[in-house]
Amino acid sequence: MAPLFDYKALTAAGKSQKGIIEAESQKAARAKIKKQGLMVTDIQERSGASSGKALKEGSFSLFNRIKHEDIALVTRQLASLVKANIPLVDALGAIVDQCEQPRLKIVLAQVRQDVNEGLSLGKAAASHPRVFDTIFLNMIEAGESSGTLSAVLIRLADLKEAQMRLRNKVVSGMTYPLIMLVVATGLMMGIFTVVIPKLTRIFESMKKPIPLLTQAIMSFSDFLVTSWYMIILAIIGCVILFQRYTATSEGRAQWDAIKLKLPVIGPLVRTVAAARFASTMATLLSSGVPILTSMLIAKNLVDNVHIARAIENARENITEGQSIAEPLRRSGQFPPMMIHMISIGEKTGELPAMLQNVASIYEDQVTNQIDAMTSLLEPVMIIGMGLGVGFIVMAVFMPLMEMMNINKR
Repeated sequence: MAPLFDYKALTAAGKSQKGIIEAESQKAARAKIKKQGLMVTDIQERSGASSGKALKEGSFSLFNRIKHEDIALVTRQLASLVKANIPLVDALGAIVDQCEQPRLKIVLAQVRQDVNEGLSLGKAAASHPRVFDTIFLNMIEAGESSGTLSAVLIRLADLKEAQMRLRNKVVSGMTYPLIMLVVATGLMMGIFTVVIPKLTRIFESMKKPIPLLTQAIMSFSDFLVTSWYMIILAIIGCVILFQRYTATSEGRAQWDAIKLKLPVIGPLVRTVAAARFASTMATLLSSGVPILTSMLIAKNLVDNVHIARAIENARENITEGQSIAEPLRRSGQFPPMMIHMISIGEKTGELPAMLQNVASIYEDQVTNQIDAMTSLLEPVMIIGMGLGVGFIVMAVFMPLMEMMNINKR
């Protein structure tokens, strides 16, 4: 990546302007700025942590990565400015000035530079595929070709925000059960590595016969204390093997099939996929993106091989002049109500509007399913913790109390 330069310049009207530009040298940067009709008053190459090398798109930084929220906010701002009939270059410049995310600020400055040099917004954004996804690029190109860029940007901002809400619902729903699981695991580990070893020494000092179940628990506790690193290595190894297996086409297909068959997770996976498919298709079709392209993009956004395969089969049917609803119904991967509504949308010619209704319905269902799952998991985990602690008390503490009573007699 070429060096980045911060510059200050004056417009033909004498107004001050700041920006960021990428060029091979300071001389080349000045030439690029001059082509924009600006007179450079100050220019400096970025250095250190803020340089282009440190902030290139491929680099990883936990505190500097571009989030979906950042893209959604920028899209909404750009939609508002373009709708207000502000020229695209000026709108991009305003967004660059107020953007607080360093990497995104640089990307937007490069997009503005390319647009100012004559490229379309779609082609300028296409140079940054790690920042702007396929949906963004296709919708922008469709909006520019149809002359409805402001309307498309508003729909795109709505879609990004809806996807963000859906993801946040799933994440927030899974957070509490995971915290409960971590707490329960920590409690049990504390009992086995701290409490049980102390009780073991008491048992040994009494020199009395120890029940078989108690001996088994004491042996397991001793194994945890002396070989904990082996357990950690085994867990890490299993995780690595699982990731490698699911990275293969066969392994991914089997794991996705298992997820769909799980009692609580399966319905949630299907509902999330249905909501994502419907909202993406509705937005793309409303923006003028061809239906085959829309289905290809929607297929790639569905995070399940079998559901994606059903969408691909429906796409192939469309090329043969058939409907979308029938192959989706035959796949058995989508809810019947969704298939029915899509069929009605196809017959009435209002498929985008019908898909938007479907997306709203299933987004609400995702919330309800997550709430139900959380309310179910909470008592199950509490009961499980109680049974685990009770089992240890019965196996260790009760024999210990009996031995102590015998010694007192």
